[in-house]
Amino acid sequence: MLEQKTLKNVAFVFPGQGSQYVGMGKEIVQEFPIAAKIFNEANTALEFDIQKLCFEGPEEELKKTPITQPAILTVSVALFEVLKEKGFYPEVAAGHSLGEYSALTAAGTIDFMDAVHLVHLRGKFMQSATPAGEGAMAAVLGMPFEKVLEITSYATSGIVSAANFNAPDQVVISGEARAVAEVGGECKKEGAKRVVPLAVSAPFHCSLMQPAAEKLQAELAKIKFKDAAFPVVANVTGEYVSRADEIKQKLVEQVTGAVLWQQSVENMVSHGIHTFVEVGPKRVLSGLIKRISPQVKILNVEDMASLNETLAVLGG
Repeated sequence: MLEQKTLKNVAFVFPGQGSQYVGMGKEIVQEFPIAAKIFNEANTALEFDIQKLCFEGPEEELKKTPITQPAILTVSVALFEVLKEKGFYPEVAAGHSLGEYSALTAAGTIDFMDAVHLVHLRGKFMQSATPAGEGAMAAVLGMPFEKVLEITSYATSGIVSAANFNAPDQVVISGEARAVAEVGGECKKEGAKRVVPLAVSAPFHCSLMQPAAEKLQAELAKIKFKDAAFPVVANVTGEYVSRADEIKQKLVEQVTGAVLWQQSVENMVSHGIHTFVEVGPKRVLSGLIKRISPQVKILNVEDMASLNETLAVLGG
């Protein structure tokens, strides 16, 4: 391993659910023993073959929340370990929802095998918090978030709230299916460009997830957390956190709380971050960051081509 150096003004960001695809991580594992080691540890911790599911699918299985969450975490951490082996450390890290666990694992707060087991359970808890078909999520595009919040506050057909503040023109709402449909319809009437129902198995990041939050809190209590080696931006506040006790509490709040992604990115930029490296499958966060802060440099690492390109830019 090369001597590690902190990349000044560089943030590593880690994707959440929805970025998965069959074949993710395969090239990196074939090329780097450290990545293969992470997948082996994941298989041991989970007691099923997550590597086979990532590399070969089937896609329908990979889309199931209790599988998706540990799969994306494993790929993301394997990619981070390769960057670390090359000597690169970020000044700060952040992750979108599930991705916060990848960021915290990278920062040394949670042991990887604990993290992968934990997000598998988190996926199960979130999946079972509401009966199938009763919850829904939808992305509202092209409407200021203040207006979305106003419309959401008037909903009469059930529980609904803002779940993700993803970018200036994208807010995700979550809740009971009837209420999400009501708010989506009102947003369209009031001038939203589009309202896109999301293919999710549960209404994440709203009060319907309270049973999952309580179960997760009990599991988190069993795990030893360490202070972060570099700051991580908490989803629920958009602020830098480093202390183990604070991080643990924020992870509980995150299950029912909104993901403040736009605010998180803006805060990192205000701290001097000018380069973001998305570490994990696809480039969902790269697209959002570009819409939040068009002036920043955005790189990604998900396969050999993107790794080599990013290392060239970072100086590897």
